[in-house]
Amino acid sequence: MDQNELKKSLSKLALGDIKYFDSIGSTNDEALALAATDAPDLSLVIADEQTAGRGRLSRKWFTPKGTALAFSLILRPTAQEKPHLSRTVGLAALAVAESLRTRGLDAQIKWPNDVLIRGKKVCGILVESVWSGEDVDCAVIGIGVNVLRESVPITENLLFPATSIEVELGQPPDRVEVLRDTLLSFLALRPLMITGEFIAQWQGLLAFHGEPVQVEAGNMPPISGKISGLDLDGSLRLLNEHGESVTVRFGDVRLRPLA
Repeated sequence: MDQNELKKSLSKLALGDIKYFDSIGSTNDEALALAATDAPDLSLVIADEQTAGRGRLSRKWFTPKGTALAFSLILRPTAQEKPHLSRTVGLAALAVAESLRTRGLDAQIKWPNDVLIRGKKVCGILVESVWSGEDVDCAVIGIGVNVLRESVPITENLLFPATSIEVELGQPPDRVEVLRDTLLSFLALRPLMITGEFIAQWQGLLAFHGEPVQVEAGNMPPISGKISGLDLDGSLRLLNEHGESVTVRFGDVRLRPLA
């Protein structure tokens, strides 16, 4: 992967600036710095290797050279999009899932920010917002995808079972093609983000829908119940053992299926 290859493959997409790095600490950190210099909407930062990648809750994200996708998009929301920015993580997850499903893979979204294939994590998403006073200036959407088998960390370092596109397909895909298809899906889905149809699409790909799960939220006691769907802001709805609907908001949350 190199900058010329990327720009050629992505030339027909309505993106902003494209910044490629052979190696970088974190694409999100670079995108946040670029956002502060007024980088245009949909500017892309991508690296062949990430040495200090991070996910939610300060977890490290493993991105060895030449094996995965590690990229960040700068989203400058329109006035219509700003009331719906809590849906941004769903936009990214749907884009990844749709690109995988076009390859015949049964991708699902583990709320709030992971994409699974056959119950194993293949993608993680980190969204960080930049504020100007009380107004959101932009969101930086970091996406990491395990493409080749070497991108999957060793089992003892995992908090959730993981896989790669290569393992699930039985052959190595082209990373640039996966990136292009994901960005195409993102661009197609973005206009829908402000609609009810968007929540329906996100809900339709929810992993463990109708199944019992446990959600840990900060220092609160764990919440157990069956996933019943999503609220309009993308929050998760559970049906507890008493038949009551419980809403789980975004934040310091961890979801695990119950056997």
